[in-house]
Amino acid sequence: MESKTVNINQNSVAVFRILLSLIFIVASINHLFNVEKVIDKINQARFKELAFILGNPEFSVIASGIAMLIAGIALMIGFRTKYASIILALILVPITITIQVGQMSTIGPLFKNVAIFGGLIFFIMNNFNNHKSIKA
Repeated sequence: MESKTVNINQNSVAVFRILLSLIFIVASINHLFNVEKVIDKINQARFKELAFILGNPEFSVIASGIAMLIAGIALMIGFRTKYASIILALILVPITITIQVGQMSTIGPLFKNVAIFGGLIFFIMNNFNNHKSIKA
């Protein structure tokens, strides 16, 4: 595969990073302050059994809320964006499979999560801490 240098406006990367982080910060607040509501949503999901793999869903909801808050803030401020993105992707995948997959009424949110995953992959695959351009 041919390697090309692509110039990217650093401000656009910062805006992208901040806007992408907001959904995780908002979701974390929901997970932490509306635990029962989140558990009810899990219990209505087609693949709810996946949520019980780690045991008590209350623990999973609270733990994912804390992780999303910390990693979301890290992504927002540009602190270890690659690692924050990996953590957020690892949280997003099981949530997407459990809640959105298999429910035609949530096809929009399913593809919203696919798009968010794409944004996280962007930050996982690219390092913006030391480079003004990336290899494409």
